[in-house]
Amino acid sequence: MGADPFDSLRLALMQDVLPVGLAVVERARRGGARDVADVFGQGGDPLGQLREEGEDAARQVRERLDRLQPGLGNPVMKVDVKDIPMAVSLSDEASQGASDDRAELQLSLARISERLSLLEQRLPGGS
Repeated sequence: MGADPFDSLRLALMQDVLPVGLAVVERARRGGARDVADVFGQGGDPLGQLREEGEDAARQVRERLDRLQPGLGNPVMKVDVKDIPMAVSLSDEASQGASDDRAELQLSLARISERLSLLEQRLPGGS
């Protein structure tokens, strides 16, 4: 199944471009063009740093967009669902193991039930 190019573009805009853009706007508002240019002069990964700085604001914008229309801010990811058929017949050894597991489970549940009854009797107001 091929990815829809418009969904891919929107996902890239929401996850990559939006946080960087909001960080640039915040830096420009706070310190002007010099503050924006400083991030590029430091070396390292300036876009990664801007993406990290703007992620909180971008998350809030995406959540607001989702309130307008679900999936608008946080695009729904398409998935492939495949039905995997279960084995129809169990071997005799496997069915015997399943019977043993059921019997063990029944014993454990009976033991738990007895202990709960004792606990209820010991609690104040118990019968």
